[in-house]
Amino acid sequence: MTSLRKLGSSDLEVFPLALGGNVFGWTADEQTSFAVLDAYTAAGGNFIDTADVYSAWVEGNKGGESETILGAWLKARGNRSDVVVATKVSQHPEFQGLSAANIKAAADASLRRLGTDYIDLYYTHFDQPEVPVEEIIGALDELVKAGKVRHIAASNIGAERLRASLEFSDREGLARYVAVQPHYNLVSRDTYEGPLQELVAAEGLSAVPYFALASGFLTGKYRPGATVDSARADRVQEYVASERGQKVLAALDEVAAAHEAPVATVALAWLAAQPTVTAPIASARTPEQLPALLGVAELKLTDTEVAKLTEASA
Repeated sequence: MTSLRKLGSSDLEVFPLALGGNVFGWTADEQTSFAVLDAYTAAGGNFIDTADVYSAWVEGNKGGESETILGAWLKARGNRSDVVVATKVSQHPEFQGLSAANIKAAADASLRRLGTDYIDLYYTHFDQPEVPVEEIIGALDELVKAGKVRHIAASNIGAERLRASLEFSDREGLARYVAVQPHYNLVSRDTYEGPLQELVAAEGLSAVPYFALASGFLTGKYRPGATVDSARADRVQEYVASERGQKVLAALDEVAAAHEAPVATVALAWLAAQPTVTAPIASARTPEQLPALLGVAELKLTDTEVAKLTEASA
């Protein structure tokens, strides 16, 4: 049985892989999404990451499709108390921004779609520097006090704004961020490492990185000359063409061969081995894609292997 990991200073204990819900209602219809969710939880998974905006970018969608599918699954399975549900505010077409009024209205809309009366982990999706941290934290604290949100977190936030938010929470005795969700992986390290990572460590927060597999590049399926049928294929070409991308793939191939493990599992294991990282986020369009992701829960890299991958990605 895979041991769960504590999320920051919260009372939440999560599986070491968060299942990304961005594909629900996009590249996975409701039936397939249910199958993926069933397979993930059957393997011991309990941490599901979505957002109110998923997947407004799809023609015919209006946002909230992922939450709606997740809510239908939670109702059908009757397992709400067994699952840590994370969602986000600020990007839904009808609920833009981080004003206090919008945060509270968006939370209520998310709760309706999820079919639940509480959100376990509520993220600000993208920081808005023009909105005072006092207003954002104040609104989030109200949600916590009302029992609508258990814990709060921040995605796509800089070190200075995070520090100001934590200081305000501490000074006023209000709800405090327990986690951050940065863009972070083997081919995108400067998006987290440095002041933000150092602050997260110093303040006892957890990192839950998104784009953990660099839109699929770190699965190893994208190679020079290879054609991949994927909605994300265009996005990864810059990695495929770069010298660093090729060095990273070569190192991943070597470590994967030593463990007889999929390349994706090794890429996630490198992330999981990084200071402050509690659970990388990765999504699966089909149940067949899950085993390579779930393998991160069992694969432990040696210090030498971690160093090899770190050097290749420098």
